[in-house]
Amino acid sequence: PAEYEDRIHRDVIRARARDMERNSDMANGLIKALERNTVGKGFELQVKTGDEKLNEKIEELWKKWCKARNCDVTGQQSFRQMLKMAVRRKLVDGGILFVKCYTQDGLVPFKLQTLEVDELSLTAVKPKKEGNRVIAGIEYNENNKPVGYWVQQYAIDGYAIPDPKYYSSEDVIFYMSKRRPSQMREISELAPTLSRIRDANELIDAIAMKERVAACFSAFITRQNPSSGGFGRSGTLEKTENGGYDGKRMSPGMIMELAAGDDVKIAQPGNSAAEGNEFLKTEQRLMSAGQGMSYETVSRDMSQTNYSSARQALIEDENTFYDEIDQLKEKIMDEVYETFLISCYLKGLVEIPEFFANKSTYMNHEWIAAPKRWIDPAKEANATKIALATSQKSFKDICSENGKDWRTQIDDMAEVSNYAKEKGVELGGVGNEKKGK
Repeated sequence: PAEYEDRIHRDVIRARARDMERNSDMANGLIKALERNTVGKGFELQVKTGDEKLNEKIEELWKKWCKARNCDVTGQQSFRQMLKMAVRRKLVDGGILFVKCYTQDGLVPFKLQTLEVDELSLTAVKPKKEGNRVIAGIEYNENNKPVGYWVQQYAIDGYAIPDPKYYSSEDVIFYMSKRRPSQMREISELAPTLSRIRDANELIDAIAMKERVAACFSAFITRQNPSSGGFGRSGTLEKTENGGYDGKRMSPGMIMELAAGDDVKIAQPGNSAAEGNEFLKTEQRLMSAGQGMSYETVSRDMSQTNYSSARQALIEDENTFYDEIDQLKEKIMDEVYETFLISCYLKGLVEIPEFFANKSTYMNHEWIAAPKRWIDPAKEANATKIALATSQKSFKDICSENGKDWRTQIDDMAEVSNYAKEKGVELGGVGNEKKGK
């Protein structure tokens, strides 16, 4: 079973992954590439209750709640920053826990608390309900469904409190990826790549050491008559008043006379940086491929990239990022939004008739991701124009890809167009194209 295999190595792999996170620039290249392409600038909420005024009210409240003082029980992170941390911790640690906290302060009586996966208690063995089982800090029912989490508590000085605290699964979001039916707990997603990162880092250290040695300018004196300086018992050249070079240093502009018959040889170690360059690129390509990303995205090296190859790599990367974004939306964002909306209703911030009777209707919403920069704006704009003209995409699809609400986009276009007409300025746009302008 997966849990039997993972529990033996889970803590060691997590510790190694955290070490790479702290000390490896290559590991951070992978982590930050995933962060900026999944969460990036965040997501915009588009509420779809059927009532435009209610939609605007809920969206306004959501923007306020997403600030650190309203969404984080510690008041330190905004909701966007918590999502970025979730992506990072899932990649490095294998997962992260969000606990729903019902407090009296803040915009609504609901905040989030983040917990690390190693806070799950390994000493808890007695289940809350008879017939359940506790495995690695998680309580399961007869169908192996998580029904509760036992979390180790710590005093303010860092010492563990003997009795762990129980949280119902209704109040906990365990963000992790399950890859086997028998998997119970998380495992670091960097596991397949850790040895590759370690080897690359060690190679870089070795090359750096060799380059430092190569940068050292050294000179050796060759004597045709070794007896002129004499040898000591230790085998080193003894200092003599005439013909000895001990303690001598080379300095700019120096003029020094050698003893008769002596010659100078300069030490010039070979340069290995060029030799290791291709190997490091290969290592980084394998690291990137192991995490489902392209070499260019992780390394930020575009020296051998053209438009076609960059576009193809972007398409492949988007498939990887889509899986992560889909998990973020389904496991965290949707769950948090639904609890937020219920809290808004219970506090009386929004008036929704028969809310609980039609909860699924009022919960309807959509997440719009921030737009990504174009590789070639002219080609991308032309492709969008053709897709719109041939009905391959709707105006709504295009606005969504650009991170905008299509209704807001039309309202903005109309506002600008009307203002331009008042000032006697002609602008391009859909309306003018129909008139042949």
